[in-house]
Amino acid sequence: MTANKTIITDFLVDQMQMPVDIAFWVEIVVVAAVYLGVFALLGLFLVWMERRAAAFFQQRLGPNRRGPAGLFQTIADALKLVSKEITGTEKRDKFLYTIAPYFVIVTALMALAVLPFSQELQAFDINLGVFFITSVSSVAVIGIFLAGWASNNKFSLLGGMRSGIQMISYELSIGMVIVAMTVLTGTLQLSEIISFQQEHGWSIWSGHIPAIIGFMIFMIAGTAESNRTPFDLVEAESELGSGYHSEYSGMNFAYYFLAEFVNMFIISAMVVILFFGGWLSPFGITDGIPYVGVFWFVFKTLGVVMLMMWFRWTFPRFRIDQLLTLEWKYLIPISMVNIVFMALVVWLGLTF
Repeated sequence: MTANKTIITDFLVDQMQMPVDIAFWVEIVVVAAVYLGVFALLGLFLVWMERRAAAFFQQRLGPNRRGPAGLFQTIADALKLVSKEITGTEKRDKFLYTIAPYFVIVTALMALAVLPFSQELQAFDINLGVFFITSVSSVAVIGIFLAGWASNNKFSLLGGMRSGIQMISYELSIGMVIVAMTVLTGTLQLSEIISFQQEHGWSIWSGHIPAIIGFMIFMIAGTAESNRTPFDLVEAESELGSGYHSEYSGMNFAYYFLAEFVNMFIISAMVVILFFGGWLSPFGITDGIPYVGVFWFVFKTLGVVMLMMWFRWTFPRFRIDQLLTLEWKYLIPISMVNIVFMALVVWLGLTF
């Protein structure tokens, strides 16, 4: 499933004697179906994980009635959402209101498709992988802004306007951190970034202080990008009800709900790829064993996801002026200086 070795196509051509052109399209359909399944299951699992984490931090049980440790509770919730009627306000812009959720869900799927789960398991290994993910992810803000505008609800509109301010602002910090890590690794290809770390050690250590600063900025900005507390001003239940998706129900609401959690996984995966060696094991003893990297990639990514959940249940929500002050007065200047420091580290040969 990588650009260098298409496992499914090779099997269909060699074993099933299928023409190459037909095998190529069959492979696309199979990969798409697999990623749709992963997307749905990942969203359900992360919702369950969020509930268990919230219960842990608040010293209560959390979901415990459906399945072992409440594991089937999110499945019951999904069935409920599927069965619900899709409604909306009478004066909504029906076209924009309808297509808005698909901007969020499609961009999340496209970003998920290029993540390297292991050396052998990656749907598309493109040479501009980091640039592709940042570009595609930035389109998601259109879906949120359209939802706020098209709902014809003042609280939804406020949530949509906040999303435009917040997500566009914090993309700058994320982009500059990525530039700094690109200076260190010398490539935009996700698999090559991990290969660099296999040779030089995880970037969080080989990049010295600039890498540690970059990691801290990326975690803050990534939390804001995914609209998570303490940066959840886009939804802000105590102020805006549910914010931009107040007027959504049924599967349209579920699209936004799932996309939020999958985007959190994607941001955590980018942290793991850029700073913590991707699929590489911490000890190096399993590197090179086929598909073992999937375990380490998912394990480390879920660890970062847990850290983001820890943020949610620890810190209070920022005010909008505090949110913008943090970005424009602190994170952006620090990110710009950090790029210069990283360039000096590479130029002076201080990397391990």
